[in-house]
Amino acid sequence: MLVYLRVFKESFSFALNALRNNKLRTFLSLLGVTVGIFSIIAVLAAVDSLDKNIKENLSGLDKNTIYLSKYSFGPTDVPRWKRDNFPQTEYDDYEFVRRNIPDIEESAYVIFGGSETIRYQAETLTNINITPISHGIYTIDDLKVVQGRFYSELESDTGAPVIVIGSNLAENLFDKANPIGKVVRVYGRKLTVIGILKKYGANFGDSPDDKGFVPANFVRQFRNGGVDGLPGAVVIKPKKDVDIGAFESVLKQKFRNYRGLKADEEDDFFVNKLSGLVSFIDAIIAGLNTVGWVISGFSLLVGGFGIANIMFVSVKERTNLIGIQKSLGAKNRFILLQFLFEATILAVVGGLVGLFLVWIISLIMNGFVEDFKFVLSFANMFLGFGLSTLIGLISGVIPAFSASKLDPVEAIRTGM
Repeated sequence: MLVYLRVFKESFSFALNALRNNKLRTFLSLLGVTVGIFSIIAVLAAVDSLDKNIKENLSGLDKNTIYLSKYSFGPTDVPRWKRDNFPQTEYDDYEFVRRNIPDIEESAYVIFGGSETIRYQAETLTNINITPISHGIYTIDDLKVVQGRFYSELESDTGAPVIVIGSNLAENLFDKANPIGKVVRVYGRKLTVIGILKKYGANFGDSPDDKGFVPANFVRQFRNGGVDGLPGAVVIKPKKDVDIGAFESVLKQKFRNYRGLKADEEDDFFVNKLSGLVSFIDAIIAGLNTVGWVISGFSLLVGGFGIANIMFVSVKERTNLIGIQKSLGAKNRFILLQFLFEATILAVVGGLVGLFLVWIISLIMNGFVEDFKFVLSFANMFLGFGLSTLIGLISGVIPAFSASKLDPVEAIRTGM
């Protein structure tokens, strides 16, 4: 055992001395591995961070929540021309669902895509997401109000001129003034601010912090039933103990009957579940990971070839020294380990530099990007270290083996 430890120590020392004596060559070899490891770990960390942020933002929502709409949230076999001819989901559809579908805990009607201008006195903000939606969304999305209140079911049904706004919107519009009771102008009409939502941070799609919520029936009073080309949807939260498969079947059948679809006619609507959206997001994340591996793998491959090339040059330069070492009794395994250590040290140091650069970038991003947390996990760090070690071993094994098999007499003669 002591003999192997001594061989290990001496081989390690030889490798370090060789790297110190060829600083430029060492730097160029390190650069290749550094770029490769940096590329892979940066991509994986970015994708993991995106996945983590999206999942955290969706964690508060019930995965069984259903969006009944003319649009599909994921891939579909229905041709585009057919989907374009589907009827919009109207408020009357929502009323039917609310009154006729059993086992619903809460439901709401929402109109998507409202980008509006909001004014308070001399302050004007443009391109603000104002979402017309009925009262039920308060329960479905588990919204939290820190000042004032959310509009009631009565205010929702009657289309009262009230608005609930996100924390960022309140700050940008009113600065430090208390927004509750203030009158703002949206759609060219006066609305009274009755509530401020808590600060949520970044969210999948858009954040409640920068949004305003108004009763859907308020908008329907002056905008062609509230649609005007903007898509609507019925949002449904089933009861917790319900069989979601059976619930979905009942919903589809009753809604088909309501729309007068015959048995041989296809659905002219989509039943989108948040669980399906999560699966779709998982598929996208997996695809991004694969693309990242493929692209970054080329960089790592170049780094590995760079180390192998440098090691062959190193063997050629030190042929005379190898012959002398072997003539003095150095075993083949000593020569083999010497070059393997040199290649591995190169790769590991390059990998650690790559990890360090990713860590620095994560600190910078987390310092400047408030609503997105860049996460460099221990698993990714371990993966980077392991990959760099593996690349060093693979890149160095052939040059090291060829060096260990050199004939001492021929090696001394060749090196003279």
